[in-house]
Parts: sequence; structure tokens; C-alpha cells
Amino acid sequence: MPEQTDSSETFGQRVRRARIRNGQTRAVVGGLVGRSTEWVKAIETGRLKCPRLPLLLHLADVLGVTDLAELTGDDRVTAAAHAKTAHEALPGVRAALTSYRLSGHDEEPESADELARRVSHAWHLWHAPGEHRTRIAAVLPDLLADAQHSARALDGVDRRRALVALAETYHLAQLFLSFQPAPELVMLTGDRSMAAAQDADSPRAMAAAAWYMNHVFRDAGERHEARVDLAMKAADLLRPEASRDELARWGLLHLAAALSYAKVGRRGDADRFWDRADEAARRLGPDYSHPYLIFGRGMVDAYAITMQNDLVRPGAAVEAAHAVEIEGTPSATRRAFHQIESARAYALQGETVAVVHLLKRAFETSPETVRYNLFAHSTLRETPDRGLVRDEVRYLRAKLRVSA
Repeated sequence: MPEQTDSSETFGQRVRRARIRNGQTRAVVGGLVGRSTEWVKAIETGRLKCPRLPLLLHLADVLGVTDLAELTGDDRVTAAAHAKTAHEALPGVRAALTSYRLSGHDEEPESADELARRVSHAWHLWHAPGEHRTRIAAVLPDLLADAQHSARALDGVDRRRALVALAETYHLAQLFLSFQPAPELVMLTGDRSMAAAQDADSPRAMAAAAWYMNHVFRDAGERHEARVDLAMKAADLLRPEASRDELARWGLLHLAAALSYAKVGRRGDADRFWDRADEAARRLGPDYSHPYLIFGRGMVDAYAITMQNDLVRPGAAVEAAHAVEIEGTPSATRRAFHQIESARAYALQGETVAVVHLLKRAFETSPETVRYNLFAHSTLRETPDRGLVRDEVRYLRAKLRVSA
């Protein structure tokens, strides 16, 4: 949850506190927002005042701040609310997460097999092209209720399988809620997914929950040490030599650690953990991709773009973007995300034409991935609609309902 702010603190003091909490240097923060180290120092010391909204939103994203009040001291207002309107299905998902269907003892629970089938179908809806958030929101409420009931009513092995299905359903809810003005629900779903995985006594389920909890920790501003510690404790429960599934989850958790270190500018540690994820991907083979976590060769290569972006190494980030085969990733949402990250790499180099072109490609791949992405919104606000990118900027602003 966002920290309580001292009303006597200045904007610059709040920025400094958030940066130090994240373990970030001024150089890292400046590079990620496209400004100099001296600019960050000027903000923190009060020589520069609070920037305009698009840059403020970008700064909040880099600092892992979802409630702008943590920086501005104003009444609570989330960055997500400024970046976009909430998805129309958010109230229904919120209601499903904050209310309970108290089923009677005589109500037949869904079988573990049927729950597994429905969860698998839901993952397919999430990764397929088109309006993935809208599709998943239509099935989440009933799936949550049925999984909760089965986890209470079934016994033994079937109950543990139902708990695994429930944990995965919470993962889907968390993904829907990401970039929505509901940070407290993201924390709620992350915690519940880990609790269900632990109740199932399933190392595989706990590994998946740890991957998604890493995102929760990042968004809540938890220091990188907590994120890495959780990932490695979950990885230690796995037997990567036992199956491809466990090797994929083991690699995914090392990828989580690499991303956590990159976020705070620790290049050596980021490279070391990425190498372990890379080794897992090589052992799995070039054609392997986990059925719903999507870990595999393509995912590891694509996340190298994010890692280099966060390390503020634009040349290496663009090189990684050139090298990756994004089209082979069996998830439209992942392809669009990595296209946005490629755009972010070109933005670090000031190559506006490439940035806008990649954002349009991402929108065509998965519209709702771009519609709820903070970088896409801030970029389209700040990019003049003239020259070679005029038509594309106007097209995307209209589609995303972004004003200049």
C-alpha cells in the first residue's frame, strides 16, 4: 500500500524518499524519464518544481508510485486514473473479489478436472489477440466463485488441485487489474494467490504466485531485496531437473530477480540472474513455451529489452529489440508488451518515428495492452502530431482517447 506522506514535505523530498526506498540512483531515475542526473537533483532540492502531468506520470511510474499523492501531497488520486479511464468491467471484477457466495452444503462443487479445463480456457482468452481484458472479465466472477467453493468443499488431492486452479484464477484477476485505478485490489489478488498456492502445498503454484507477487511488490514500492528473496525462496522449492514445467518456473523466477536488479541499476546482478534464466531457456529448447506463463526462449530474449531499458542502456536495449523474434511468442498480450518495450528502447535514443510505429504495431496486436499502458499514454501526449508520425499519432490518440 502507498506510504503515508508527511504534509510538511516538499515535492522534491517525496521524490527523493521514493527513489531511495527503491534503491535507485539519480542517474537511473533520470535516464528512465529521459532527463539528466542534474535534473533529478534539481527536483529533489527544490530548484525545479513539480513537472507537468505527462512527465509527472512518467516519473511516478519509474519510482513505482501508483498514488500521485505520495509525490504531490494532494488528495488521493492514482496515476492509473490520470493515464486512462478504468475498464468498464472493473466494478464487476471488484465485486467478485470483495463479496462471497456462501454456497450451501448441498451445492455440488465443480470437479477439479472441470476447474482445470475452465482455467486453461481463461488463459487462452487472456493470451489471444483482440480485447483480452474484456474477454477475461466476462468469465472471472463465476470462475472465482466456483473455484472458491470447490476449494472449500473438495477433499484430499482434489482439494489441492482446486486450490491450484484458484491461485491461477487470482493471477488472471491480478493481470486484469494491472494498470487499473485499483492498486489495493492488485495487492489483494497477489496475496490471495500465494495463500491458495501455499494451502495447496504445491511448489509449482507457489513459483507462479511468486512471479506475480514480484510485480505486486514492484508496484507497491517494495525494495528489490524483498522481491529477489521471495523469488529465490520459491525457486529453491522446485526441482528443475525433474520436468520441463519446473525448469520453466525456475527460469522464470531467475528472470524476475534479473528484472528486479535492473530496476535499481545493478547491472552485474541483473546480468547474472538473466544468464540463469537464459540457461533454463536453452535447456528447454528453441520451440518450448510454457502453456500460460509463456516462459521460453522468446520471453527471455524479449525481457532483455526491458532489462536494458531499466539499466538505461539504450544501445543495448535497441540491439536486444533487433535480435528478438517477438512474432514467435504464443501470446498476443506478451507480443504487444514487448513491442511497447521496444518502443521504450527507441525513446531512450530519441527515435520518435520508430517509437510511434512500434506503438501502432502493438495496438494492432493487442489493443487493450496499449490502451492501459502508461508509457504509451505519456508518449502520445508529448509527441507532436506533425511530420512523418502525424497520421499515426492522431490515429492512436483517437483510439486511446488521449489528448495532447
